[in-house]
Amino acid sequence: MSKPIQLHLLRPGQRAVITKVNGNGALRRRFVEMGIVKGETILIERHAPLGDPIEYFIKGYHLALRKEEAANIEVTLHGESHG
Repeated sequence: MSKPIQLHLLRPGQRAVITKVNGNGALRRRFVEMGIVKGETILIERHAPLGDPIEYFIKGYHLALRKEEAANIEVTLHGESHG
């Protein structure tokens, strides 16, 4: 298994498994409501033209997070998508 890395550091097309969700109470609660929970697979779709926010695909829907929010989520690389 690879070393944990912050979610915002991954490149488009990479797939990862969430290993830890940090942040304060309100932010953690928001992550859980969006389906960002330990053990879930997340795909990095694309970066906005200026690099922030970043679009992710999780649990069948697209989600945009700012880099500062995504920095609270630790993941391990799962593999890469070809599309």
